Amino acid sequence: MKRVYICRDTVTGLYSAVYDAWSECRNDGEAGIALKDHIVPELFCEYVETREAEKKALAVEKLIRSHLGEYAYGRLYYASLSYEADKGDAIFGTMRAARKLTDSTRIMDHLTEPSVRRCFELSRNVGNEAHFFKEFLRFRELKSGVLFAKIEPKNQVLTCIAPHFADRLPLENWMIYDKTHGMFVVHEARKKWVLVSDVCADESRFDEFSESEEEIQKLWKGFFHTISIEERESYARQRQHLPIWYRKNMVEFDE
Repeated sequence: MKRVYICRDTVTGLYSAVYDAWSECRNDGEAGIALKDHIVPELFCEYVETREAEKKALAVEKLIRSHLGEYAYGRLYYASLSYEADKGDAIFGTMRAARKLTDSTRIMDHLTEPSVRRCFELSRNVGNEAHFFKEFLRFRELKSGVLFAKIEPKNQVLTCIAPHFADRLPLENWMIYDKTHGMFVVHEARKKWVLVSDVCADESRFDEFSESEEEIQKLWKGFFHTISIEERESYARQRQHLPIWYRKNMVEFDE
């Protein structure tokens, strides 16, 4: 009977489910991984609740790095951040497929394997979205002096973009709020960034900008509209380079 491991949609939760599935079903027996809010009941399946633990997640990370290599680890980690419900099955299937290879570090080259191909697709999607937010994310200065940005991504891209901004704003206090997943990246000046989740945020505080910020926003919007040449405007091309759903948190399009 197929055993399906149910977990939360977090990296720790997902890797904990992979740990349990790998420990109990890696050699024989069919196994699946399902996210709590995305369970599609199947016949003749046993559903098991995964006990989430940091120790399990670290063990899976170590296993992937030591046997599949750093490149595969990066691809699987990005896949684990996807919003797609089948990401757990894809990651577990890729790990099982790697066991059949003489050189398991070449697993991501075997795109004819369905699980590997799916992991590659998920990883690419997450990477593309993270790349967009590195370009389009806009910080605004709150009354407290903290630089704040709000995004609404499809995937959990905060850990993908945080190193980018930590490298460029090491002397600033800043935070990025992922409204979709209820998570924050918080960076204190001259320190490392941290990921914060499972907190209740008072979003009304995020609209309390400093006086200088409001003035800069007016100047930027004025510049944005002034440089536009009406005769050369192409909304189709604009949407191609800057999809509409990215614009909701950008100063330029904030009315």
